[in-house]
Amino acid sequence: MAKRPQLTGRAAILALVVCAIAMSLAYPVREYIAQRRNIAELEQQRARVEAERQKLAEQARQVNDPDWTKRTAKERLHYCGPGEKCYVVMKADPNDEKKPVAAAREQPSSPWYQKVWESIEAADTGTGQKAPTGEKSG
Repeated sequence: MAKRPQLTGRAAILALVVCAIAMSLAYPVREYIAQRRNIAELEQQRARVEAERQKLAEQARQVNDPDWTKRTAKERLHYCGPGEKCYVVMKADPNDEKKPVAAAREQPSSPWYQKVWESIEAADTGTGQKAPTGEKSG
């Protein structure tokens, strides 16, 4: 009995056809998966945009409501209607005692430009010392 070869001509042709089919389907399957991913991303984006649209529509309804406008004006801008008594309660700052008083700060003895002029006068006289304030050298 003769030994049959393990790979027959029919098996080789079948393997070649299966590889050709697999190669021809690889690109469309890859594109299909990419398009499905793109569709999922677009659906998420559409959901975000729809949520934002609903939020803006709700804000538009609130703005057109006169009661909301009055309430907002009172809360945020401290408006008071005619005949109403309105009070604004100020919270005490716990750091008030720690802050230095602005009036207690020392004022500089002379402005910067006067100091510059005095140094120029001192350089002009060649003494290296400042000229007396208010005295002009000639």
